[in-house]
Amino acid sequence: MEKRPSSKAPAWSIDESANLYGIREWGHGYFDVSAKGEVVVNLKDGGKTKPISLAQVVSGLRDRGTQLPVLIRFGDLLRWRIDELNEGFAGAIREAKYQGVYRGVYPIKVNQQQEVIEEITRYGRKYHYGLEAGSKPELIAALGYMHDPQAYIVCNGYKDEEFIDLALYAQKMGLQVILVLEMPTELDLILKRAKKMGVRPTLGVRFRLSTESAGHWAGSGGDASVFGLNISQVMRVVDNLREEGMLDCLRMLHYHQGSQIPNIRAIRSAATEAARVYVGLVQEGARMGILDLGGGLAVSYDGLKGTSSGSSDYGTKEYCADVIEAIAEVTDEAAVPHPDLITESGRAIVAYYSVLVVNILDINRFEGASDIQIDEDSPPLLQNLDALKTELQTGIKKLTRERLQEIYNDAVYYRDKLRSEFSYGKVRLRERSQGEELYWNILCWISQKIEAVGGDIGQMSRLEHVLTDYYYANFSVFQSLPDLWAIEQIFPVMPIHRLKEKPTRNVVLSDITCDSDGKINKFAHGGELHPSLPLHDINPEKGEDYMLGVFLVGAYQETLGDLHNLLGDTNVVSVSLDTGGKLKYRNELEGDTVAEVLSYVEYDPKQLVTRFRHLAESAVVSKRITPSERREIMNAFEAGLRGYTYFES
Repeated sequence: MEKRPSSKAPAWSIDESANLYGIREWGHGYFDVSAKGEVVVNLKDGGKTKPISLAQVVSGLRDRGTQLPVLIRFGDLLRWRIDELNEGFAGAIREAKYQGVYRGVYPIKVNQQQEVIEEITRYGRKYHYGLEAGSKPELIAALGYMHDPQAYIVCNGYKDEEFIDLALYAQKMGLQVILVLEMPTELDLILKRAKKMGVRPTLGVRFRLSTESAGHWAGSGGDASVFGLNISQVMRVVDNLREEGMLDCLRMLHYHQGSQIPNIRAIRSAATEAARVYVGLVQEGARMGILDLGGGLAVSYDGLKGTSSGSSDYGTKEYCADVIEAIAEVTDEAAVPHPDLITESGRAIVAYYSVLVVNILDINRFEGASDIQIDEDSPPLLQNLDALKTELQTGIKKLTRERLQEIYNDAVYYRDKLRSEFSYGKVRLRERSQGEELYWNILCWISQKIEAVGGDIGQMSRLEHVLTDYYYANFSVFQSLPDLWAIEQIFPVMPIHRLKEKPTRNVVLSDITCDSDGKINKFAHGGELHPSLPLHDINPEKGEDYMLGVFLVGAYQETLGDLHNLLGDTNVVSVSLDTGGKLKYRNELEGDTVAEVLSYVEYDPKQLVTRFRHLAESAVVSKRITPSERREIMNAFEAGLRGYTYFES
């Protein structure tokens, strides 16, 4: 159980905030805290980096009429990640004198947004950086943007006739398209379509590793993998291709160890096993030449090492070096030429790219009123609670650790007994209300005094509610952070301003959906995982603006979100620096309107207006409203349909 931060605000530095929220661990040098106490993102200004305040970005958006919540995309971070991965492999290849080349591909499924695909294919062309498509729509998107004849388009997933034909047509047009066999039945269909079109297809085969990994996604690799062929099935593919005189079409071995592999030993073991299978295929007479390691390069979402959230114990350079070394050792031993390498790192490329900024709408904290006055004829249980409160407030007795524990135990007993007697009609409603107020008042006092007497709250489990506030944030977990709800993914969360002030409240974040799962109650801060997040005290009723950033949401979150409570896509904006180093807002996309979201679930907005107009006219006819009131009501209804699904300030 966490201790409640002091309600006072002692001296506090930006370094203390940076350490508390771990921004320099998970931020990878892209995010930091400025001297003004604001979160900054480092963007490129010519050959240098320039820190840009997120609070400044939001201020500029609001001036332009964009409401929170908003998803902010930073193209610079996408480009830097492409550079880091490709330069990491280039350096490892030079150092090891490796004879193959690296040709990475980006898996479209990780973030399918057009802006992402356009930027990756445009900027990645200098590395001949390709795309991975796992469905027909993804292949169509890839063919629309990937026109580099030296880059690969890797086709994974289930393939029907139309999918295969598209891939073969692209190969005929000069693109490097590889059809990966994921299921035993695919080979016959591919060969049939290839013969009909007069194409010798470029084939890969996905192999199920026996090497076991760790982390949440370990099941996507290994013997239990849904996709991929076991070693016997791989050999049958080799035999079938040999019989067809097409063994030279088998160019690539592919495996997928899983996403977010936390330790480098597992990565190296998998690469070694795959290299031995690759060598065996070469020795069987397959042409080969390419080894695809799939995904797995981890992102540190929490800044911790070896946690259940999948943070890694290695960096990009170590990953590249170990993979190159492991494959070279096996192929050199067998006197087999080094294969060209592909990785399908998606999360590591786009996770940093997007930040969700939300504002706090309201707060709820468990605090009893301090001015409770009870009558002399109140029930004894109520008088006992009042006596405990008086003892704490006036210091009638010296408070010790043992006495605080006794007061806590008594308060819990009296409150529970009061509730029981209320259910039997022995206590009136107002008396029960007074008892609840006194109970919370007592627990609040205990929480403030327990540290002074050298105690802890290990035996006071109900103090957790007193120690934790609920801050209601203007967003939907289900729409914007589906992995948090579905697989308990940790995302970095922190204020984007006021970081020169010490946070004084422990907080659970609730979204604005009507669902108990719509909250964030697991955070990484102070080097550990906690059930609450230290935040600053605020008073939304006085119009205090308090903004939080949820970071590393570029991978998977934009497309997986659902329409819980019919809360749609947030506003989106891309931010960059122009040639003069000035902040530039571009690709401003308005979030879903109410009408758009309703249309997604098969409502006709026009029909809704018509139906509501009939209702309003009936009210006019029955003289419940006037014709002018009908006009106002209809205007409000139609404005609501055109409006943002989130709260608008």
